[in-house]
Amino acid sequence: MGEQTHIIRRPDQLSIGRTDAEIRQACASGTWARIHRGAYVDSGHLSRLDAYGRHRLRAEAVACAASPGATVSHVSAAVLHGFELWNTPLDVVHLSRNRRGGGRKSARRHVHSTWLADNEITEVDGLRVTTPARTVADLARTLTFEQALVVGNSALHRSRLTKDAVAASLALSPNHPRHRHALHALTAMDSRIESVGESRSLALFLHEHLPLPEPQVDIHDARGFAGRVDFLWREQRTIGEFDGRIKYGRLVPAGRSPEDALWNEKLREDRLRDAGWEVARWTWADLSTPSLVASRILAAFARSHGAVSY
Repeated sequence: MGEQTHIIRRPDQLSIGRTDAEIRQACASGTWARIHRGAYVDSGHLSRLDAYGRHRLRAEAVACAASPGATVSHVSAAVLHGFELWNTPLDVVHLSRNRRGGGRKSARRHVHSTWLADNEITEVDGLRVTTPARTVADLARTLTFEQALVVGNSALHRSRLTKDAVAASLALSPNHPRHRHALHALTAMDSRIESVGESRSLALFLHEHLPLPEPQVDIHDARGFAGRVDFLWREQRTIGEFDGRIKYGRLVPAGRSPEDALWNEKLREDRLRDAGWEVARWTWADLSTPSLVASRILAAFARSHGAVSY
């Protein structure tokens, strides 16, 4: 979420004797940054936040300035719940109001007019926010299939959310023009998927009409536990591994180098191959060329004498 950053509010500053001219001067000098009408933060703190942290601050500022009954929703709710997103713009704060009409969108705020059941609203850090189920349902209806799969898998993996709960929320609006699109995304969601790269990989398998693998499987050999793999095609005796750089970078255990991690990964893969498994690997960059990843997986199938055609 990033560090906790205090929002500086104009009424509070005026109450302690600061003037509007002084507030403007603080912004002009770069000491403060304006994040919403009458809401500011320390520029140094803001510069240290990632995109999620900055959006979280703007969502708080916008929600606190909104009329009673406004509920943080859609992408903004996903950020507040701590769900991962991919290739999803965070420049607009989303709110929902429980009414038929009157929705509007500006450069920084999108107000949705929609029906919200009482049990679809929760509280996060004192703010009214759509529940995880409603949040995923809203995004499954509005994002692309791949984007919806990323946030849905993250929500299922990181919280107690179930697919049944999302389905129940979707069922409340069966006439929504993107209802079938949302159901398609929901069907593919899997709580076992642990990262954005793995979710994008799953979308790729579906797009390329590959057999669906089992995610996050423990492999054992004659010596015992050989490793946990990202994807397993059991029938084709093939393991699929998404190589995110993170495992060789900032998450390397203390006292070890990325080179150590790479060497241990090589030994792990050798052991898996010795146990009779083929291994197909792909990187974040490879995901932009789905046919390349698919051909790599199919080549592994062929090497393992799996099914002849797919």
